[in-house]
Amino acid sequence: MRPLEIAVFMCRSDNYGVLLHEPESGRTVSIDAPDGDKVMAEAEKRGWTITDIFTTHHHNDHVEGNLPIKEKYDCRIVGPVEEAVVIPGLDLAVFEGEALDFAGRRVEVIETPGHTAGHICYHFVDDGLLFAADTLFAMGCGRLFERPAADMWPSLEKLMALPDETEVYFGHEYTLSNARFALSVDPDNATLKERAEAVAALREAGAFTIPTTIGLEKKTNPFLRVADPAIRKGLGMEQASDAEVLAEIRSRKDNF
Repeated sequence: MRPLEIAVFMCRSDNYGVLLHEPESGRTVSIDAPDGDKVMAEAEKRGWTITDIFTTHHHNDHVEGNLPIKEKYDCRIVGPVEEAVVIPGLDLAVFEGEALDFAGRRVEVIETPGHTAGHICYHFVDDGLLFAADTLFAMGCGRLFERPAADMWPSLEKLMALPDETEVYFGHEYTLSNARFALSVDPDNATLKERAEAVAALREAGAFTIPTTIGLEKKTNPFLRVADPAIRKGLGMEQASDAEVLAEIRSRKDNF
């Protein structure tokens, strides 16, 4: 099985666009569609025909390009069943545990409510790739707009259970600000300090910080490290539940 070709590019102010191309079949999937013109221009530049859009959630900056892309390519649009009525052009609504086939590759749907009520992630099992959109960022997680921390924490636990080497593609370039915040709640984490320095250098050079890995996030992302005794002590929450600690960290990030 030949590896997927992956194109990552910027859309809007800070959204990542991602195209995956399977060279033998010619199929190409866009993970979300933040900007139809940008996504189509990237595909045209590479000579790729978009056959699918895998939508993670209903926010406009992730679905705005759905209909223009579908009009041009007559592609299939897949999205979360819990948000089916608000996903433009949806052809197939999917749910937790369902497996899609993309050019012979198994793609598992993981429901991750929190940022939105029906947010899903796509796990390309054979390729070790996770498309987490606005559930999990590098050293961050999504704002809790539609579901509380009590729902987001189990969502994050599902992603933490994936193999450490899984490459994670996220929806926005927030990494530098996330690193600065992470240091405020996990200041003695040597691995985090090193990573923050590396991220600062990347952004200074205008480079992307995507992808990350599950293993690296477990070591440096405070939203996944809610059980860490040092973080809990710094928050004064030694006896709190994991979801309560997550809620406190998210609240501090919202006001950082």
